Amino acid sequence: QVQLVESGGGLVQPGGSLRLSCAASGSIFRINAMGWYRQGPGKQRELVARITSDGSTNYADSVKGRFTISRDNAKNTVYLQMNGLKPDDTAVYYCNAVSLMFVNYWGQGTQVTVSS
Repeated sequence: QVQLVESGGGLVQPGGSLRLSCAASGSIFRINAMGWYRQGPGKQRELVARITSDGSTNYADSVKGRFTISRDNAKNTVYLQMNGLKPDDTAVYYCNAVSLMFVNYWGQGTQVTVSS
């Protein structure tokens, strides 16, 4: 099993920045890719950014150029640096890990609210 604990959400004004962190524990040797998803009010959960064990990344078009995902393998932690935040970025952000056997693990979610 893999446990994921997110932190770093909160309230920020439009144009502001936040950094989310996700610490993994448990059977971390099984983890391949890690990423962030979000679910806004009345919306389906969507992929925000993803990073594989070799460092390859991909982003949703809506966040390209504003968000950066990174991974510290020594700390078993993945980060999401969010700059230029917009009200449309308001959502619950979930950390995700995918094992080598393609099992998905999820964190509990952290709220990000962008509002003036």
